[in-house]
Amino acid sequence: MAAPMNICILGGTGFVGAALLNRLAQAGHWVSVPTRDPERHAGLRVLPTVRLIRADIQDVRVLDRLVADADAVINLVGILNEHGHSTFQHVHVELTTKLIAALKAGRVRRLLHMSALGADLEGPSRYLRSKGEAEAQIRAAAHVEFTIFRPSVIFGPGDTLTNRFAGLLRLSQGWLPLARAGARFAPVYVGDVAEAFVRALQQHETIAQTYELGGPQILTLEQLVRTTAAAAGLPCRIVRLPDALGRLQGAMLGRFPGKPFTLDNFRSLTRDSVCTEDGLQRLGITPHGLWEILPTYLAPPRPTLTVAAPR
Repeated sequence: MAAPMNICILGGTGFVGAALLNRLAQAGHWVSVPTRDPERHAGLRVLPTVRLIRADIQDVRVLDRLVADADAVINLVGILNEHGHSTFQHVHVELTTKLIAALKAGRVRRLLHMSALGADLEGPSRYLRSKGEAEAQIRAAAHVEFTIFRPSVIFGPGDTLTNRFAGLLRLSQGWLPLARAGARFAPVYVGDVAEAFVRALQQHETIAQTYELGGPQILTLEQLVRTTAAAAGLPCRIVRLPDALGRLQGAMLGRFPGKPFTLDNFRSLTRDSVCTEDGLQRLGITPHGLWEILPTYLAPPRPTLTVAAPR
């Protein structure tokens, strides 16, 4: 068993962060998790080696203090849509710039970074280009011993992928107009993603490596929605939109509260999110399939049998 480490996780209160924190705590590591609102995530305090810290990670002085005593830093911070000041440039690129400087100031070398499949300086969307720019900065930092992870779409209890589709299907009685229905994905289980981070911490040979993370199945977006519907016991009537209507859908829904779908999302879908190599296999992880996990949190509740008392 590896010696306990002091680890700082940026974005540790999110979907992937919650799964990763459990594994790190079980392994005996000491974990610091900065957050603007510790009370909102008070449930994480049940993990004995996890410490929540009220902090604004975009403040360079605060960031310097957060990473100063760490043996390793994990950056999970990311957004799928822009909201106000939370732009892709600000969240993905500028934070990475600040983090690299903080690592240098604190003489901390080890960094595990969450990127995305399709990240590319010349990508079709602002999201993918910002992810690519963050990766380029990390690779250019001579003092950083990095490992970069590029997952496809991530599913699991509490996700915003399958749970959102299930919610939309319930509201619409199964009808769903779908842009880029043929876009391909390799959905990866959140537990497998968390395990990849844990193993990278333990294996020196993962330094300066990039791992593409995908599940065992490649599905189109339409197949992913239909699989979600089947697991949740919901009707599914998909209306495939041509690209012209898909762009219009993104432009319109991008103005709705919560931005359920945006034009930038549409542009990201023009590039398939599938792996060119099996990063999980390289790490010795056997991935979980979609149908293996979906019923554990999407399956409709079974009816309760009530037996009438004898008269």
